[in-house]
Amino acid sequence: MKHLSFTTIITALMLTGTAQATSFVVTTDALGSATVGSTDSTSDISSSFGDDKIVLAARDDAASFVASQGEIRGARLEAALQHIRQQVPQLQADDLQLAQAILVL
Repeated sequence: MKHLSFTTIITALMLTGTAQATSFVVTTDALGSATVGSTDSTSDISSSFGDDKIVLAARDDAASFVASQGEIRGARLEAALQHIRQQVPQLQADDLQLAQAILVL
C-alpha cells in the first residue's frame, strides 16, 4: 500500500512539472509576440530622442514606472511622455511602451 501511494505522488509531481513547463512556454510565446509589436513602434523613439534632455532626464522615473507596472508615475516621466507625443503625434504607443523605450536610450 505504501508503494502505491509513493508511486502516485511521484506521478502527480511529474505531471505537475510538465504542466508548469507548458504554461511557461505559452506565456513566454505570448510575451514575445507582444514585445515584437512594441519594439517596432518604439525603436524610432530611441533613435529620435537619444540626446533629448527632457527624455533623458526621465530615465529614473521610467524605470520606476516599468518596475511598478504603471503604478509609479514621476513628474519627469509625465513631461517626457507629453514631449514625445507632441513631437510625434502619429505615434501609436502606450505609456508603458514609451517608458520602456526611454530606458533603452
